[in-house]
Amino acid sequence: MTENGGQWERELVTKLATAALKEQRRTRLWGIFFKLLTFAYITIVLLAAFDWKGHEVTGTRKHTAMVEVSGLIAPGADASAERINSALLEAFRDRNTRGVVVRINSPGGSPVQAQTIYDEMRRLRKKYPEIPLYAVVEDVCASGGYFVAAGADRIYVGRASIVGSIGVLMNGFGFTGLMDKLGIERRLITAGKNKGMLDPFSPVDESDVKHAREMVDDIHQQFIAVVREGRGPRLKETPDMFSGLIWTGQKSIDLGLADGIGSMEYVAREVIKADLIVDFTKKENIAEKFARRFGAGAASALAELVLRASPDIR
Repeated sequence: MTENGGQWERELVTKLATAALKEQRRTRLWGIFFKLLTFAYITIVLLAAFDWKGHEVTGTRKHTAMVEVSGLIAPGADASAERINSALLEAFRDRNTRGVVVRINSPGGSPVQAQTIYDEMRRLRKKYPEIPLYAVVEDVCASGGYFVAAGADRIYVGRASIVGSIGVLMNGFGFTGLMDKLGIERRLITAGKNKGMLDPFSPVDESDVKHAREMVDDIHQQFIAVVREGRGPRLKETPDMFSGLIWTGQKSIDLGLADGIGSMEYVAREVIKADLIVDFTKKENIAEKFARRFGAGAASALAELVLRASPDIR
């Protein structure tokens, strides 16, 4: 056999061995991926089954139903109108619910979301007149948080709770000075002369500010109307009540913004007379969190797997 013939055979054997190793690696990677996928699926199912046991503890004993409004009131958040209203409906429908308490610890958020929750609280209260609805304030019940609280029959606070901020704001930034220093030119093309209203990269237009202020004032008046409707004659209006100021829980009672001092446990035990508290709050459960995080991780892993399993181009 010639030297060139031996070289050719060695190269052929090397290529065949390399191809076999690549094929084994692809098979092994895909096997690992599908095993992980199966494990994740089973884990999600088990976690979901575990979480679903939440409301089965009610049994036949009368209870106080609790719905938490915690954090920012906004679409997609734990305190979104969709989650809160779904929890309220389930709480009122439960045959063992003796009273419903909305426990609030929120600085506010979307006025639309707060209005939607308020409206549902009023609707359910009328539909189930035998079931009282109370609000219990923890640390903060401000702005949209108080908007929601106003829908309750009575509001209970802590002495040091922060209550109020009955106002509306619209804020932003202006970068025109910085752009001038950096020599940056803003090029904005719009169809409709007001389409670029309050653009942060353009000089302030007083007509835009005037329109925005009118819009904010309109929402503010809606907020004031809700507070007056919810609190009724208990409200002791002062010149600065609707100015956006905040007060302690004790002072809010003096102003008629709240009715008394009381914790969640106190209201359940002493007011509703049902010390068993059942949490109806709709939060992202363990299975949902796992699914969301695994989904992102699986997509990344799949992309890497495909790249690794793809044949080399040389």
